[in-house]
Amino acid sequence: MPFSRFDPEATPTARIGLGLAAVGRPGYLTLGRDRDLPADRTPEALRERSHRLMDAARAAGVRYFDAARSYGRAEEFLAGWLAARPDAADQVIGSKWGYTYTAGWRADAEVHEVKDHGALTFDRQYAETRALLGDRLDLYQIHSVTPESPALNDPAVLDRLAGLAAEGVTVGLSTSGPGQADAIRAALEVTVEGRPLFGAVQSTFNVLEPSVGPALAEAHAAGLTVIAKEVMANGRLAPPVAPPALRRVAAEHGVGTDAVALAAVLRRPWTGLALSGAATVDQLTSNLAAADVRLTEEQLDRLTRLAEPPAAYWARRSALPWR
Repeated sequence: MPFSRFDPEATPTARIGLGLAAVGRPGYLTLGRDRDLPADRTPEALRERSHRLMDAARAAGVRYFDAARSYGRAEEFLAGWLAARPDAADQVIGSKWGYTYTAGWRADAEVHEVKDHGALTFDRQYAETRALLGDRLDLYQIHSVTPESPALNDPAVLDRLAGLAAEGVTVGLSTSGPGQADAIRAALEVTVEGRPLFGAVQSTFNVLEPSVGPALAEAHAAGLTVIAKEVMANGRLAPPVAPPALRRVAAEHGVGTDAVALAAVLRRPWTGLALSGAATVDQLTSNLAAADVRLTEEQLDRLTRLAEPPAAYWARRSALPWR
């Protein structure tokens, strides 16, 4: 199914996607990871974990799975799952290029990934993605574009992305850092033969870091599908460390704080998809309860007050250890 034909209303949970960052590699920047994953994080153990998550997600109506070249073996795990489930032809698949995984399957590696947005990196990583996912790739995104990234101004890169779009793959970008809004607005100016190049944008957006919201609204108005990532703020909005205000709203709905955090993102009229980064089936089930949460304006206002200054939010995120 081409990404452009993705139907967010197909099921009650179709606007929730499953991101594979947490289960594609042994280390990641998430609080509580030692509790969520076994100490023995072999490739075989995480392959089995990721397949169980994808099975549960699909059974619950989730239709978008998100991977990246830098997510360890996430594309490999996803490819194996797709090959074993021919009835999942309607599953929509996205991945990313621009970061190379360098940790060698070690959670304590000094460097976990190396960023490069050059044409040669695109050539190598696109070939690797295609070798694994074949014609199942629906969305291919530049990974973590910042205002300083050369990707939006490199003729060689843009030529390759235009060729990808001509083949029917939706071209997208993800953003990170306090300058997300500037990166998105720069991307909206990129056109090929008078038409916008990008069809989707994936950005960090949550109740602690909502500053990119106006730019995402502009992207939506320009026709891009908006995908929200890190909606749990790397575990800061999930039990048991969620802020008291979030816990109170969750109690009012009888759900977990994770479901409310996700529901607050889905409440935005420009949100096309919001990603669950669940590492366990129980977490995924709790996340998916967001589809039935109807936040009031008063509750949303209370959650809005949790916002942190972007520089402070990103400084705290950068200080999180890989676990």
